[in-house]
Amino acid sequence: MLLTAIVVGRPLLAQDILGLDAVATPQLRVLDNASRPEPWGQVRIEERVIIRISPSPPDARQRLQALQPRNSAANAYREVNHDGCVRVGNIVGVQPTTDNRLLLFMANRNVLAASLERGCDARAYYSGFYLDQSNDGRLCVDRDRLHSRAGSSCSLDTMRRLVPTDE
Repeated sequence: MLLTAIVVGRPLLAQDILGLDAVATPQLRVLDNASRPEPWGQVRIEERVIIRISPSPPDARQRLQALQPRNSAANAYREVNHDGCVRVGNIVGVQPTTDNRLLLFMANRNVLAASLERGCDARAYYSGFYLDQSNDGRLCVDRDRLHSRAGSSCSLDTMRRLVPTDE
């Protein structure tokens, strides 16, 4: 019987020697099964980086606005086209506006007005937003989705830079 087990190429089991196949209970088979190697499974590890953009503190907004040149008309700004993407690392704060847009305060002292897609409410982003990190590290119109802490998920429709009217 020992030669049969070696020729077959499987490990020698207790039932081969003792002839316990007929009397083996499920409890005894547990020990037998424990000696067998476990099948390998596939493991997949994924990494997800989520970036949080917080609202800028009021004093930071006031400092940014104080650095802008003053003119006779208070807060007179015009909008100019923007290329549609910004580096996420350059965004230092965000603030929703009453006209359903988000003001993005940039590290270079620029302010961008970002319009959300139709059906989205900018007020949901009062406490900032999250976004998944893209390969290029940029936030782009019609590509990336902003996730609010309130549960909304929207993409940007347009992005325009606000400049003082005297520039």
